[in-house]
Amino acid sequence: MVREPLSPAQVRAGQRLGGLLRAARAGREPAAVARAAAISPETLRKIEVGRIPSPSFGTVVGLCDALGLDLAEVAEVWRGDAELSAAG
Repeated sequence: MVREPLSPAQVRAGQRLGGLLRAARAGREPAAVARAAAISPETLRKIEVGRIPSPSFGTVVGLCDALGLDLAEVAEVWRGDAELSAAG
């Protein structure tokens, strides 16, 4: 199965998500956040820099739990309905 390339809009959504997660992590050790979200530190890094612009739902839920973020607010940022600054 060949994966279709992501659209520019999907890439931008991933960048918004990554920026939000980076800001929410705010100095916490990536390894500790990743462990709390049940993902690898490398996966967290890739999401934060936008290399995984569409992580699985379970991954996003785990990150929201680990970082104390509201899932609905994260979805708004991902969709572009909210500014990054509003999430902090």
